[in-house]
Amino acid sequence: MESRSTKFIFITGGVVSSIGKGLTTACIGALLEARGLKATAVKLDPYINVDPGTMSPFQHGEVFVTDDGAETDLDLGHYERFMGTKMSKLNNFTSGKVYETVIANERRGDYLGGTVQVIPHITDEIKRRVKLAAEGFDVCLVEVGGTVGDIESLPFLEAIRQMRADVGAQNTLYIHVTLVPHISTAHEYKTKPTQHSVKEITGYGIVPNIIICRSDQPLDEKLKNKISLFCNVSPNCVINAPDVKTIYELPLVLHKEGLDQRIVELLHMWTGAPKLDPWEKIARSVTSADRPSVTIAMVGKYVDLTESYKSLSEALIHSGVANDCKVSIVYVDSEEIEKSDVESAIRKANNGQMTDAILIPGGFGVRGSEGKIATARFARENKIPYFGICLGLQIATIEYARNVAKLPEATSAEFCPTSPCTVIDIMESQKSVNQKGGSMRLGAYPCALKDGTKARKIYGKAQISERHRHRFEVNNAFRTTLEDAGFVFSGTSPDNFLVEIGELKDHPWFIGVQFHPEFQSTPKTPHPLFTSFVAAAKAHKAQTTSPSNRVEKVSTNGSKGGRSTRASSQNADATVGNQS
Repeated sequence: MESRSTKFIFITGGVVSSIGKGLTTACIGALLEARGLKATAVKLDPYINVDPGTMSPFQHGEVFVTDDGAETDLDLGHYERFMGTKMSKLNNFTSGKVYETVIANERRGDYLGGTVQVIPHITDEIKRRVKLAAEGFDVCLVEVGGTVGDIESLPFLEAIRQMRADVGAQNTLYIHVTLVPHISTAHEYKTKPTQHSVKEITGYGIVPNIIICRSDQPLDEKLKNKISLFCNVSPNCVINAPDVKTIYELPLVLHKEGLDQRIVELLHMWTGAPKLDPWEKIARSVTSADRPSVTIAMVGKYVDLTESYKSLSEALIHSGVANDCKVSIVYVDSEEIEKSDVESAIRKANNGQMTDAILIPGGFGVRGSEGKIATARFARENKIPYFGICLGLQIATIEYARNVAKLPEATSAEFCPTSPCTVIDIMESQKSVNQKGGSMRLGAYPCALKDGTKARKIYGKAQISERHRHRFEVNNAFRTTLEDAGFVFSGTSPDNFLVEIGELKDHPWFIGVQFHPEFQSTPKTPHPLFTSFVAAAKAHKAQTTSPSNRVEKVSTNGSKGGRSTRASSQNADATVGNQS
């Protein structure tokens, strides 16, 4: 049972999706924490998938992984970046997870032969999970995914309606996030979508206490008063959230609108004045026009949906703050590299200019892999800072094996299972896995760092903990060969069995990691690996004197006589294959 003092704030959305409910929830949490309260957040996802782990990045965007190994919605990344609370399996669940539990209960006979129904069995399970996540916190923010009117959302809406009766009106607050669109031909903003959205959710028995109006520009008081009148909320409870230069300005904007003050008043909570100095400093740093800039090429294959790399992009921005510079990210499709060459593809994506560093993120399947291998070789040979994350480490290992360690047939078992030279192989613990969902190596694991390595110097300690999401690993059968050729395995599992980090000595900055460091980066505490990587990009840019220093192009087949991995393309993007 939840603490008697726990307050619940329910955030719903109307009109359209992707208007910022997740960011709004995260910013509310940040504001309440700035007032000295202990806050957490829960995301309720209406889809039937048990979790997003087996969903295509094009369908869902990034899968955020928690310390305890939950594959969750990307909004949990927002929660962790803005709030001090670490998320867990309790902080995100789907309709599929709820139905899975209720059906398992029914099979055990828990309902004593009764008819299992949406009300009360499904709604009770939803409420049970919300209350469990809220234990020990002053405030629990509950974000309902989707929009009002979605069939899938109805059990969640009914559950949060019932919560008011369960925990008391004085302990519940409903916030509705809606869009106020600008019609350019009419030269005015329209409030009708907001009015209809509020009417719809009121029909489900949920009466919003606060309405947050998303718009591209600030709304005038006349418009806010109109919304107040037609939607039956106080004028000071109509909060405007216009577009901002950076998401890290949003807590300040919402505070200026009085959102946190309205919340504590409506919930009858006493708090001190919010301490927002850290957010003011971050916002100034990110938006400053005087800072130098660096450009990072992110070479992947989900570049048409950059939300697939949300935590990565934010981690680079955080490290820009730490390095007092602006970080611009250029997304490069690795398949485009296979059609031309590395330099041409990067220059094409970056207005004719080379970037100051290269990052290869995680991914699944063989599609675009040769372009990534060529990119790793290009960065290695031309001394361009390189950061490989998860699959990015594996790509760097394959490239080094082919072109330095004299293993021209080197590949990954994911790309070509029948190859005799799989320097990347499936983990032993994964070979017997038949059920793909939630069965990868997931969550936080320790990593021991070797003395005298760049990784040890960056972290400043001998052991770290980082979050994982993968099935494949560096094949120990080839470790000695690779090390003899100069590839340094600077981080391993404490028992030295699993490779966690690889780096090169004779390169300004070339590091690959098997884990996902981006999941632990926040604007207040940028991750040390990203901070060091951006610093290396700054140094590389300073050393680049003129366009005449054009580097020699590298063959796009990723090897010198190496095996082409295109033959296995029928399984190119199986999301259960490797990393997110």
